[in-house]
Amino acid sequence: MSALAALDGLETRDQRALGVAAFHEGDLAAAISHFQARCLQDSSDYETRYWLASAAAAAGAGEQAAGILDEARTLHALAVLQALDVDVRRLGADRPYAAQVGTQLYARKLMASASYCLGRALDFDNLDPNTMVTYGLSLQHQGRIQEAVDVFTAASEVFSIPGVHQFLLYPLFYVDDRLARVSAESRRWGELYAAAPPGPPPAFANPRTAERKLRIGYVGPSFTRNQVAPSTVPVFEAHDPQAVEVFLYTPDPAAEAPLPDHCTMRKIGHLSDEDAAELIRGDRIDILVDVWGHTAGSRLRVFTLRPAPVQIGWINFMQTTGLTCMDYVMHADSMEVPGNEAYFTEEIWRTGEIMAPYRPSAERHPPTPTPALKNGYVTFGSFNNPAKLNDATVAGWATILKARPADRLILKYGLFTDPVLQRVTQARFAAFGVRPEQIEFRGHTTGPDYTREFHDIDLALDPSPVPGGTTTVDAIANGVPVLVLKGQDFYSRTPLPLLLPCGLEELVVEDWDAYVARALELTADVQALDALRARVRPGFDNSAYRDEVGFTRRLEADYRRMFQRWIDKTA
Repeated sequence: MSALAALDGLETRDQRALGVAAFHEGDLAAAISHFQARCLQDSSDYETRYWLASAAAAAGAGEQAAGILDEARTLHALAVLQALDVDVRRLGADRPYAAQVGTQLYARKLMASASYCLGRALDFDNLDPNTMVTYGLSLQHQGRIQEAVDVFTAASEVFSIPGVHQFLLYPLFYVDDRLARVSAESRRWGELYAAAPPGPPPAFANPRTAERKLRIGYVGPSFTRNQVAPSTVPVFEAHDPQAVEVFLYTPDPAAEAPLPDHCTMRKIGHLSDEDAAELIRGDRIDILVDVWGHTAGSRLRVFTLRPAPVQIGWINFMQTTGLTCMDYVMHADSMEVPGNEAYFTEEIWRTGEIMAPYRPSAERHPPTPTPALKNGYVTFGSFNNPAKLNDATVAGWATILKARPADRLILKYGLFTDPVLQRVTQARFAAFGVRPEQIEFRGHTTGPDYTREFHDIDLALDPSPVPGGTTTVDAIANGVPVLVLKGQDFYSRTPLPLLLPCGLEELVVEDWDAYVARALELTADVQALDALRARVRPGFDNSAYRDEVGFTRRLEADYRRMFQRWIDKTA
């Protein structure tokens, strides 16, 4: 007797259970009928609506499924609010209360409930930029990218605030035609907030020879307390004080971890853009490097005042700044895609096989065998922001899991503590036949707890076309193979310089069909998978990523060539 027939005989005739059974047996029409009947019985039943959304998507009714999923998410968010003793009725009438609750929920990473509150907090007669930005971020963090774009677009039009407008740039990299849209919006930001000052370009008293000790300045909100630290700190330490003088411009040097004595720290948090530029000019900087780009805390407007002869973007923001005052942006060789340079105001400077070194955590644990040897099933994993799980990524990963019903997927990120985001994600995978119990969610961890969790993963899966960065190199550094898609533009190809220098060419594939096939091939033979795992960490440890001095010498040589170009151009 089938599961559906067995349930059909129950006196309770639970419509949801009948629908789930029909769904798993492939009878989508019956499943939809049962789910709809249950929804009519209970207008607040979000769980059944999740299943109905999955069944509608599986039946090809994508637009209808999206609407049902939105309804399920809203009902679930309301249930979370009620469980937290939030006065739901008050939210619609008391905007300050809605803003307060929404902000608190955002801080707790309960993004679905936060966005419900923050959307009701908007007073269109008296809009608040902080509320609008937080509302947009709460949508973005759920992967509701177009809604986030709409909010940030409105905020950029209402408020002439450069920091508010910058929030629009990041989600644009998730949309169709992203290169053109990011390029256009970055240039628009530059025209509005970072236009070159009138008059002739500044004259520099810097000695016009590249064969001397150059003065290199780096600008960032921090160099030791964020995601760029594993790359920037090794470079600062490896800089040759006989070849370059290093100046670090940051809001509060006292807040930084110890840095080499040959680095001169400059506090600029209290300075206006004009005063910061004057300080940099007074230090006679030859090469000025921004390590942050259009991200919260950036000081890109300082660069508009052209305080140095050569100005560069590096590390955190690989897209164009849209600013004509920026001379170069640095990319690894394998990111090159012919024609992509048209979307940059800067010249793309190729740095070789990697963009920067990477120093792994000192709290790495000793290597372990692939966990499938003891588990008896394969564990796939992704430690990426849930916003990166677009429809193509979900479809590809779900195809893998459907082919392997005993295997599972770990999705780890701080935002996955939200029960609504968990259930929405399960519903999206279920549309392709993945059972909810195949997906495990994990939240944020740090230090040895974070690195230990890589030991639970047999094969890490990289999303596309918005790929992982730090999480990918962390996985490789901890011995986990990562399967990546080559991608069609420079940004989707950022995983290539992470894998290729480590000798892991077999983990790069051309399209989603090849991705699914390779994932199944790699995990079909657990002994072979374990042999691959045994190569990953040594490949990383012996790669260019760990040659901090070698990379920095090449970087210094690049700086010298850039400066010589400036000399030749301005002769």
